[in-house]
Amino acid sequence: MRVVSDAERRARLGRRHALAPGHRATDPDAATRAMTVLHSTEPATVYLSLWARVDGLSVADIDRALYADRTLVKQLAMRRTLFVFPRDLLPAAWGSVSARVASTLEGPLARVVQQAGLASDGAAWLATARTAVLARLADGTELSAQELREQVPELAGRLDIGKGKYAANVSVAPRVLTQLGVEGLIVRGRNDGHWRTSRPRWAAMATWLGAVPEAMKEREGYAELVRRWLGTFGPGTETDLVWWLGSTKGAVRAALADLGAVQVSLEAGGEGWVLPDDPLLEEPEPPLAPWAALLPVLDPTVMGWKERAFYLGPHASMLFDTNGNAGTTAWWEGRVVGCWVQDPDGVVVVRLLEEVGADGVAALEAEASRLTAWLDGDRVSTVYPSAAMKTALSP
Repeated sequence: MRVVSDAERRARLGRRHALAPGHRATDPDAATRAMTVLHSTEPATVYLSLWARVDGLSVADIDRALYADRTLVKQLAMRRTLFVFPRDLLPAAWGSVSARVASTLEGPLARVVQQAGLASDGAAWLATARTAVLARLADGTELSAQELREQVPELAGRLDIGKGKYAANVSVAPRVLTQLGVEGLIVRGRNDGHWRTSRPRWAAMATWLGAVPEAMKEREGYAELVRRWLGTFGPGTETDLVWWLGSTKGAVRAALADLGAVQVSLEAGGEGWVLPDDPLLEEPEPPLAPWAALLPVLDPTVMGWKERAFYLGPHASMLFDTNGNAGTTAWWEGRVVGCWVQDPDGVVVVRLLEEVGADGVAALEAEASRLTAWLDGDRVSTVYPSAAMKTALSP
């Protein structure tokens, strides 16, 4: 069985993830396809992930792809996480991972509606609310959550959730909109806020896309997602795929079988999978010239694998929170070697967790200067600061 070294995997990462100079993507669409999807839990991540992969990119270029051309579309999917998808990959998600999340959210929402006294039949109430929201958005209108609450009576209710110090009285509207969003019926459209903040206007998916393709069947959807993932992240393990998809071993094994995926041995032990036409099966991954990169919180490269030792080394506790959310990362030669933050003046500063030599320091400082210039004074905040970031920001 072919043995794939960690060095090969790191070189492949630099190429396939469009991070190494000379291997960058040509535009936001190509960069997103290179990564399969982009994390969009924090809106700034989309912009900074694309900045790292496309030379000469502007905020307007990204906005155009998201809101004018609509070749990139936001969709709640794997692990109940918001992603930016290439438009043609949406049917795969709708039929598999998004459908799985939708089914786990719908029942609890119906129950909490009943518990709050909004209706005696929560499922029937949700069906009515779904119809009302879609009717209001059917003419192509894009409305904020607040505007929808004001214009759709079914969204006016409130829920008492939690107990004790965690008790809160919240609007039912966000939960309904989340449910319709994961079902692929509505979509986060144009953003009313700055690119670093999330203030989406909701639109009907049918009018946003113009024509909505049919969702794939579940098994086909999983197979397509796994095919794209292997093209981006392979070789990867079954554990990686189960975690990334937020699905089951059964679904992953069926997808691997349907694709004719091939096993390889990994240097650290265990077995990984690649597509049957992967060049790695025939010849080693060529070495790659040293490269540096600064990636944002929850970047898809950092979050692409569950088993991360080949690029993360001993730094997991410093760079991930206890829920598995990655902070910013600084990369040298395919490995994570630190993080980055902004000082009070908005200047990007790299904080290293290990020695990288003079060349590595110079390359990372050059990336920091490049990012500082691109941000042009804009400060990016996060709710997922890592321990390393907190240390770097402390006086």
